[in-house]
Amino acid sequence: MAGAEQARITVRALLARPVYRRWWAAAVISRAGDVLAGVTLLLLVLDRTGSGLGVATVVVADILPVLLFAPLAGVVADRLPRRHIMIAADLVRMVLAASLPLVYAHVAAVYAIAFALSAATVFFTPAANSLLPELVGERELVAANSGVWTTAVVAQVALAPLAGALVAVVGFAAAFWVNAASFAASALLLTGLVVPGHRVAAISHGWLRDALDGARLLAADRLLRALATAQLLAALSTGATGALLVVLAREQFGLGPQGFGWLLAAIAVGAVVGPVLLTRIVRDPVRPNIVFGACGLRGLVDVLLAATTWAPLAAAALVLFGLGTSTGTISLTSLVQTRTGEATRGRVFAGFDALFQTGRLVSLLLGGLLADRLGITAVYFLGAALLLAAASSGFILNRPPRDDHQPEL
Repeated sequence: MAGAEQARITVRALLARPVYRRWWAAAVISRAGDVLAGVTLLLLVLDRTGSGLGVATVVVADILPVLLFAPLAGVVADRLPRRHIMIAADLVRMVLAASLPLVYAHVAAVYAIAFALSAATVFFTPAANSLLPELVGERELVAANSGVWTTAVVAQVALAPLAGALVAVVGFAAAFWVNAASFAASALLLTGLVVPGHRVAAISHGWLRDALDGARLLAADRLLRALATAQLLAALSTGATGALLVVLAREQFGLGPQGFGWLLAAIAVGAVVGPVLLTRIVRDPVRPNIVFGACGLRGLVDVLLAATTWAPLAAAALVLFGLGTSTGTISLTSLVQTRTGEATRGRVFAGFDALFQTGRLVSLLLGGLLADRLGITAVYFLGAALLLAAASSGFILNRPPRDDHQPEL
């Protein structure tokens, strides 16, 4: 019965509610700002340095704040009003983006601002994900998360080339001002968001202990432990394979930039189809097996990508990869939102962010070296092994012992 009720909940119905519509619009606009900032920063650094190392440094500057500040961001999201955290993060990013035209001649300053932009996002993300269960019902979470995911994917596909066009037509300064305006719009929307009900206050044991509790919470709960293990193994795979897809397109399939663009479009198609399957076809989408099964599907796709030289088959497989990514991410987010209590949700989300970015950083650092030494197909076979390990470990670790009754965190 619950599954049937879930299937009738649609993103369109949720968007008819002013509360969700405001949260959705703010989250989508803020993510759009992240895309504009990321692409424009990469183009700027490439223009100033002409170096692949310089571009890689921007990526590292995007990842490091998550590793450094995620535990603190989780505590802040559990202690302070989450709407206020989101507004503050948007305003900080607005100021940073608007200041870039003043300093973008100095590469060191660009790196510093890239770091600060990412740091502000570290605080925005767990607050946004933790706030959503206060705005919609538990059976509506999959549709609510799908609404943001689908729009974010479409925005990313559209805005990545748009960022390049803005830079080409109006220059870097105007592109950053557009970026600053997106964060201002998100903050303005959030100021009018009315959060219903009364939030449960988190019990504080001090900032350091509260931050460390995030790791304890992930380790103590069987389901969260299984999800976290799968998340880390998947990130160790996709950090490298995602970044090196352009190399695979050239060396394995003989494709140029346009062909690579078609491969990215195939992933985007699958990423958009995934939420439709979850909200309209799958009877019970808030299940850990969907997360682990999605990892297995992506692992099989990587095997196929490494084994085939036929570009159309690779494109079809990448549709499945995008589908697995979207369904797995939405189900995982909804599981964490329903599994964790209101007073601890921010720290749990921050812990997942830290695990993902740790795996991504290690994967990025090792992927290029392995590709140079062993070849690009070896990287994809190894990535497939890690994703299949993520699936199998998740199924095994989440297997309940007899008479296992774990309370909500």
